[in-house]
Amino acid sequence: MHNPKDAAFAYQAVYRYLVELIEASPVQGDHKLPSLRQLAQRLGVSVSTTKYAYSLLEDEGRIYARPKLGYFTRLMSTSLSTDRSADLLDQVFANARQPGMLALGSDAPAVLLSLENPLLLMERELARHYPRALTPHYLPFGEPELRTALAERYTRSTDNYWQADDVYIGADLHSVLGLSLRALELVDTVALVESPCSWAILRQLQAANIRVIEMPLDAHGRFDLDALQGMLTREPIRLAVLSSTVNIPHGSLMPAQDKQQICRWLAQRAIWLFENDTYGELYFPPEPARYRDFADPQKLVVFSTFDKVIGSEAPYGYVLCRGQGQAMQRQFLERAFRLSPIRQKAIAKLFTSKRIDAHLHKLRGLLHDAMTRMNRLLAEHCAGQFHVIIPQGGACFWLQAAHPVDMHQALEALLAQRIVIVPGELFSQQGAWKQHMRLSYTLDWSKDIAQALQLMAEAFRQSP
Repeated sequence: MHNPKDAAFAYQAVYRYLVELIEASPVQGDHKLPSLRQLAQRLGVSVSTTKYAYSLLEDEGRIYARPKLGYFTRLMSTSLSTDRSADLLDQVFANARQPGMLALGSDAPAVLLSLENPLLLMERELARHYPRALTPHYLPFGEPELRTALAERYTRSTDNYWQADDVYIGADLHSVLGLSLRALELVDTVALVESPCSWAILRQLQAANIRVIEMPLDAHGRFDLDALQGMLTREPIRLAVLSSTVNIPHGSLMPAQDKQQICRWLAQRAIWLFENDTYGELYFPPEPARYRDFADPQKLVVFSTFDKVIGSEAPYGYVLCRGQGQAMQRQFLERAFRLSPIRQKAIAKLFTSKRIDAHLHKLRGLLHDAMTRMNRLLAEHCAGQFHVIIPQGGACFWLQAAHPVDMHQALEALLAQRIVIVPGELFSQQGAWKQHMRLSYTLDWSKDIAQALQLMAEAFRQSP
């Protein structure tokens, strides 16, 4: 794990180690796992790497966190496993992380260009200036430098501004999103989401016992506004979760005038807007409008994470929310995240030094080049098999099978070829998008991607 060439994938090795550890544990009851620091010392990796691996397992439902006690395995009862979509997600995850598998639906833009090495170098430099004895053990809302840097970055005008006290840093996106839902008393309510929607968001809403209403995007990335208005009128919707720029995983852009109208309707009904900014910076120029440009600032939550841009060494999640300081602080104090202050200071330095801007400019160019390359391969090796929407940013294509296909059968056939695809139904709670799939272009391009696409097209042709 000390080989710099493999550093970007260290969390995958930690993940595999934990999976084997969990599977080797006794069947009866829940069992405590090693602490983040213990595991980091045992495996010779950073604490952030172990945290990212734990976060993946937590998202999959294999483990759970007890505040101030650590992580525990979750007792899984096979006799009660009736959720086919959950089983499918587990199958995709388990196979994608096996050695030698080619995951065609991966979700890691920073694989093309990581900031992990500059981040770690900056961290070591800062450690010389901030001796451990003088550093607080932890700050429950995140380091002041990082909160200030994020507030400055998101401030656009005297009407659209943020202060450091409006920013909250957590262990990962899963954690900060869950805490925000509880702080704003949105548990057990109704949410509107764009569809297809990130499976991670759907699972978080499900964990909060929130009923989800899915509003499908058309091929141009737009809602049926009449249908949306009717839904807002009929249903007791308390929050809407929408992508800030590029619709993820759809890859399209909602027109600015549509966003403005949607924000107007949400404000009229005092509906919270949760703007997913995870891919907000990964658009192809020109820069698009964001929902927060038009939203009621008192009913706006912006959430994101650093790992999509920086890499797996920066797994922290964050939220921005105005006017709810007391409620938000209470939730974060109760969770009391113990995050590395030096790592957070190093991330802040990437922002204040403008290093992040130069990085994003290069990363967007690489993403566009990779998208163009994948589109050319699709046309060459999968012609007639898929309807292709050209992404306007992000890291993947949203493909629709041109002819009826059994996606589960195609998945099984490709697994035999050591290829993993991500079926579209994972991005819906209602079982929609069964004829769709997510295809990443942030892949290991040293592998024979053309041959993998040929095998994928053949699997689709043979599926009834």
